Amino acid sequence: MPRLPRLARAATAALALGLIAAAPATGHEPLVTESRIVAHFGLAAGQTPENIALERDGSADLTFAFARQVAHVTADGKTRDGRVRILATLPAVAKAETPLVHSAAVTGIVRTHDGTLYVNYATGTHETGIWRIPGAGGAPVRIAELPSNGLPNGLALDEHHGMLYAADSALGTIWRVPLPGGKATAWAQGTELRPLQVPPGSGYGANGIKVHRDAVWVSNSDRGTLLRFPLRPDGSAGPVETRATGLAGIDDFAFPGQGSSVLAALNSSSQVVLVHRDGTHTVVLTRKNGLSNPTSVAVLGRTLYLPSGAFVTRKDPNLLLARMRYVFGRL
Repeated sequence: MPRLPRLARAATAALALGLIAAAPATGHEPLVTESRIVAHFGLAAGQTPENIALERDGSADLTFAFARQVAHVTADGKTRDGRVRILATLPAVAKAETPLVHSAAVTGIVRTHDGTLYVNYATGTHETGIWRIPGAGGAPVRIAELPSNGLPNGLALDEHHGMLYAADSALGTIWRVPLPGGKATAWAQGTELRPLQVPPGSGYGANGIKVHRDAVWVSNSDRGTLLRFPLRPDGSAGPVETRATGLAGIDDFAFPGQGSSVLAALNSSSQVVLVHRDGTHTVVLTRKNGLSNPTSVAVLGRTLYLPSGAFVTRKDPNLLLARMRYVFGRL
């Protein structure tokens, strides 16, 4: 997630999009079509969507970073109603001093099969950590504390092994927490996850994160990289692999199929890109489609969900849906 523009430097974020087409596109066929905004949000109210989890019916659960809220949005790819219902509000924190953003912020979100939601809450205080919210909405409960001097950003779920993984942008660390809650463990650290110094960097290192095919994938916004950490049989992290470079300001991302291609978006340039398995990337959506500093991406079938936080543009935070032309396989 980017910093607010009132700070010395605005952070960049990017959305890395990875598609694997079962049928090849010709030079005249766009990979992504039918883009449309299904919901507009209130910038003044802090409704800056940062991350997304999908419901089975195609509706979306979003974190509104600076409103400290989790919202349910009706958006199934077929209707355009975009109705918004607030599911939960994280507790206010006196004198919040979160690294980089200097304000309490709700960031990553995941959803388990029973509908329970888990979110990262960054405050600069002992309230920083991972919080659980009933799927129907209700009072949030913290299940794990994370360092107050960190900025937990992306959140990933490994429900099969009962684990959560949080990417800390400030400390360059991947934290692992048991799904029922408990002590957080520093699962992976190192130069590849750390941010660059400010200046020239933004101060944002590890950002988006996903568990995919026996590995934990994470983006580094400052370094413009997409990384893969194999999951060893004992649950520890294997040696890091750099899968893509040149993705300036990459934020969160998603896998549209079972393969290694990724859908991701460059936040500062308001682009969504397809990162191919060989590390190259292709732009598939831009600000002309309605993107305004996209922060994350989700995929349901052939439908893409793209929240835009408008952290830098300060114009039109929204939820945009688009359609992938092809069914994607395992490439």
